[in-house]
Amino acid sequence: MTTRRALISVYDKNQADTLARELAQCGYEIVSSSGTARFLEEAGILVQEVSDLTGFPHLLGGRVKTLHPAIMGGILARRENDHDMEDVKVYEIPLIDLVVCNLYPFEETARRGADLDELVENIDIGGVTLIRAAAKNYRQVAVVVDPSDYDPLLEDLKATGDISPQLRQDLALKAFAYTSRYDGLIEKGLSSILGRDLGLSQNLPLSLSKAQELRYGENPHQRAALYLPPLADLPWEQLSGKPLSYNNILDLDGALRGMALFNGECACVINKHTTPCGLAVGDTALKAYEKALACDSLSAFGGIVGLTRTVDMVTARSLIRTFTEVLAAPDFDDDALAFLRETKPSLRLLRWQGGRVVPLQITSTWSGFLAQEDQPAPLPRQDRGEWIGTPRPDLWDDLILAWKAAYLSKSNAIVIAADGATVGIGRGFTSRVDAVNWALAQAGDKARGAVMASDAFFPFPDSITAAAKAKIAAIIEPGGSVKDEEVFDAARDAGISLFLSSWRTFRH
Repeated sequence: MTTRRALISVYDKNQADTLARELAQCGYEIVSSSGTARFLEEAGILVQEVSDLTGFPHLLGGRVKTLHPAIMGGILARRENDHDMEDVKVYEIPLIDLVVCNLYPFEETARRGADLDELVENIDIGGVTLIRAAAKNYRQVAVVVDPSDYDPLLEDLKATGDISPQLRQDLALKAFAYTSRYDGLIEKGLSSILGRDLGLSQNLPLSLSKAQELRYGENPHQRAALYLPPLADLPWEQLSGKPLSYNNILDLDGALRGMALFNGECACVINKHTTPCGLAVGDTALKAYEKALACDSLSAFGGIVGLTRTVDMVTARSLIRTFTEVLAAPDFDDDALAFLRETKPSLRLLRWQGGRVVPLQITSTWSGFLAQEDQPAPLPRQDRGEWIGTPRPDLWDDLILAWKAAYLSKSNAIVIAADGATVGIGRGFTSRVDAVNWALAQAGDKARGAVMASDAFFPFPDSITAAAKAKIAAIIEPGGSVKDEEVFDAARDAGISLFLSSWRTFRH
């Protein structure tokens, strides 16, 4: 049997001794160094030290071991290239046919809060070079970075005496993804400890790891999964129910944004198809939920409910009367959690106590990735805006509630609110006056004396005219239209108090 050479250099030594023993039985000479060599020798496996191939001892406290022409040449040499093979012969470079390598635990080190010096020492240099060199020359040198691939590798060798081209390709691609993620971990870990926010930098690394497989995408014919960036964890804990779907997570995003907006208030957000169908504040979680549900109980069917207070038993009993996909809250009373698990075993219960994964909003398009800072516009303040007509500080709380609902809704968005709850929401319309008419129709008689919010300016006074007919008392909008004066005049003529916030809050 022809002798082949396998270089094994692993931090994670799980199953490495079994692999080395099996490789030796398949005719491989095992080369290793440092801790891996000692580990294999203690397991009774014959190992040749890297330093025997290079003629150099480990240098700089172990920082330099495999970075040597005798190692890199043995991996990168193209067997079919006469010039390469002449160099191999002249310089007596030992060919390496298999590289098994995984890297220093930078991620684990960063997660436990290590200082900068320890982080730097856990940046693997030689291992990354070995992996990339082997992956580059994958046609003749196989590379393995994951212990879960040891068995498929050995199966190929035992069945055919070689490693199939398909497996070589798969392992090489996996290796490049592995080192790419490692670089992303380093960038994230160092920027965090150095206090650097790179924001919308010239290069935006997107090194993502699969957090969980999803049943399917928006539709059954689409595959889907949830991914997380380096050093990130899911911002919520699922306590019960079926696994989350792609659409659940999209809808949940709006609910979590809404919960964050209320900043300590007892509030409820009901989201459906990425946009609110009801928001409310109340003295209790139950009151807030019932007020939010009353806005559009029909659309709330199959929606996402977000509560900013612990779910108690009385709230849980009310919640189960309407079919809900996901219920998110900072916590659940023990009896309420047990009750919901028993009566609604499919209901997804999430504990979310704040927090998010990334500060940027990144959206893929056929033209490329769009990225923008993901932060809400400043909350309107009466001392930083302008009243047109008679100020109505008595309606301020409802104006802010309506503004928050409009901020969360898809554009064009119009919200009617009264007594701490939304009573009409027009969202996702291509015409703002259509959004106004929808919201007013949904509010019905509740529009009398209520307030209105718009996520952008009114391009014409027709929306004000419609609001006046419904007896809207006050409106909050950013202003900025070329026809602002006509809009202001219409509001004054109708006796509607108009507050200019100066901030547009589009959500496409």
